[in-house]
Amino acid sequence: MIEADGKLRLNVGDEMLVLPRGLQPSMLRTKSGALVVQAQVPEKPFPSSRMTYFAKLETRISRDDGKTWTMSPLKPGQNGVNLEGGVVQLRDGTIIALDTYVTPGANSDQGIGQLYTSTNDWQTLEGPKDVTFDLPGVDFYCSKDDGGHPHDAQRLHRRILELPNGDLLTTVYGWIKGDKTPATYMPTMMKSRVMLARSQDRGQHWKLVSTVAVDPAIGTEGFGEPVIARLSKGPNAGRLICLMRTGRELREATSDDEGVTWSPHYPRVFAGLDIYRTELWVDWLRKFKGSKGRFLDENNPDDLRGAVVDPELIELRSGLLIAAFGVRIPQKACWAHPEHSWNGNYLAISQDHGKTWPNVIRMTSGVLTTHYMAVEETLTDNKIFVAYDLGGWSKGMNRDIWGRFVEVALKSE
Repeated sequence: MIEADGKLRLNVGDEMLVLPRGLQPSMLRTKSGALVVQAQVPEKPFPSSRMTYFAKLETRISRDDGKTWTMSPLKPGQNGVNLEGGVVQLRDGTIIALDTYVTPGANSDQGIGQLYTSTNDWQTLEGPKDVTFDLPGVDFYCSKDDGGHPHDAQRLHRRILELPNGDLLTTVYGWIKGDKTPATYMPTMMKSRVMLARSQDRGQHWKLVSTVAVDPAIGTEGFGEPVIARLSKGPNAGRLICLMRTGRELREATSDDEGVTWSPHYPRVFAGLDIYRTELWVDWLRKFKGSKGRFLDENNPDDLRGAVVDPELIELRSGLLIAAFGVRIPQKACWAHPEHSWNGNYLAISQDHGKTWPNVIRMTSGVLTTHYMAVEETLTDNKIFVAYDLGGWSKGMNRDIWGRFVEVALKSE
């Protein structure tokens, strides 16, 4: 615990190996209690005419509370769904998952996504089925990816929400015509915006509802890697909360009308983990050089600053909110020099529906990680399973997905 208000009692379980050789997990907990975890592994995907991730994805499932993990097979020659796009089990038990990539459709304002379904608790997965996204003004071709490669797609990310009336919401990040501000570290990559889409037919067709956040002056990347949660309890029940990566600090926006309008975005800093406080790590780093061969000192503030990445957000059945996020200190040199204590994976807990976050746990510290996490509540109230990775992309390096159960209880109970 790096911050605590004394009101919670936490029990953090032992670390367990979930998916060998994996990086950057996505996860689903089904109504039976099964845990489905997917991550990239160091193999090439099958050739495809559709845009795919640069690495093969592997999915493992546990039906015994993490004691054993079984590989979920792919159809011959197919790459399957990339669960970064979001997965949810609907109230009737049907599981639907969206691949992360939305590619150009038949006309300039349309995108094509891919939908997968399971009606037997992930024993089998049917799909893909092409589904349409109506995205007025969308620009599929204005930006490269963060490696300078073609990226003719918009990205779905993290969560699908089922509203009380059965409609579905999901977040998209990408570009509308006119979004032409270069990312600071990759001039061919344009700063992105976060948008919200809605489906009234169980994911077969999606329409753009709104832009959650856009601002060419924010961060190094604009707005990306969003996650949304819907409050079911408290004075603002029904409110949507969206956390977003910017390449610097996290940003947050809220909506009280199911995403039609959004509050102005604002920074969300947990436990004083301010990635601009470079004075706290400059002395340790000044003898090293950054990615462009410049020393990591006061004359190189851009490389010296940190970054917060890939937020996760869920509401537990009790109304507690759990946020997960990764802190990179510094933003790129953390791969070569991960030793700073701030560098790692975090959980934060809110007891007042996201207003304050007085309890923050550092799950990993000073070790190599990509800083991506996934969190789901188990069948036991206030008991979550947390998945994260240890390792990186360099050849010959150890890399695995690990997990822990974490139980949260109010001390007054």
